Amino acid sequence: MIPIKLSALGIYMPTKVMTNHDIAKIVDTSDEWIRTRTGIIERRIAAPEENTSTLATAAARQVLSKHGIDPLAIEMILVATMMPDTPFPSVACKVQNSIGATNAFAFDISAACSGFVYGLEIAAQFIKTGAVRNALVIGAEVLSRCIDWQDRSTCVLFGDGAGAVLLESGQENCFLSSVLRADGSGQDLLFMPAGGTALPASIQTVENRQHFLKMKGKELFQAVVPIVCDAIIDTCEQAKISIKDVQLIVPHQANFHIIEEVAVFLGIPFERFMCNLHKYGNTSAASIPLALFDAVQEGKIVPDDYVMMLGFGAGLTCAASLIRWDKSFVC
Repeated sequence: MIPIKLSALGIYMPTKVMTNHDIAKIVDTSDEWIRTRTGIIERRIAAPEENTSTLATAAARQVLSKHGIDPLAIEMILVATMMPDTPFPSVACKVQNSIGATNAFAFDISAACSGFVYGLEIAAQFIKTGAVRNALVIGAEVLSRCIDWQDRSTCVLFGDGAGAVLLESGQENCFLSSVLRADGSGQDLLFMPAGGTALPASIQTVENRQHFLKMKGKELFQAVVPIVCDAIIDTCEQAKISIKDVQLIVPHQANFHIIEEVAVFLGIPFERFMCNLHKYGNTSAASIPLALFDAVQEGKIVPDDYVMMLGFGAGLTCAASLIRWDKSFVC
């Protein structure tokens, strides 16, 4: 197997900030109610002229600029999202065109909030087997377009953003182990009823507000925690590394209390979990690269650290990836 490393990271966040106080003007809620139940203080909202592909493209361009790599040298582009611009073509193909990476093949992956880690592992396999030398993996979402702004149980949770990383072949393998899982029996815990082949758009689906995200929050919380804990334990066992040796766990930023519960269950200090939920809310597939970026900026990751990325979300899906941080990484 060809060694692989994570070489560069870039993000893009819309400029509009929506605080809890702003949301309290729309629905019956308060800053205190949202903070205590979720840990969220504010989130970003895409401008009318922005969409998932424009956010993804901006993040990708950051990576190319920071790493100094020619777009023509990119061989693979993978975008993880559950809110593409349109059902087809893929966001990845739009990014490929926008950045001029005409030598790359491109496709999207739909694994909800686990999508970025799913994407990392798919790209890693292509590089390890020699099929490609590098890959851009992007998590991008404009969830503000699928939120029911009349439903206070969901509209307070989500935000927009994008993060991108470059994976390349290297001298030493930095991708140590991974776990990718799904449990389709939980498909009704987080979903969008209409807009697909099961329930195509109609006057009735619009009137019934079925084109908005629906969530059973309590049931989702209860289902996610044990799945996440198992994924962390199994990923460490695969790599033959003690969980105590993992310097930082970067989880999907869904809810402060989920991260707390996982930390308590595993006996891990909460400080070893990266949390920037208060700034961005739940950005689904974008949340892990955004949290990874902040962790690097805050000095929470140094070369040779063991870092675990952990996704979980609709499907239900769950994914964990343990890497060793490379000395040549740029952010």
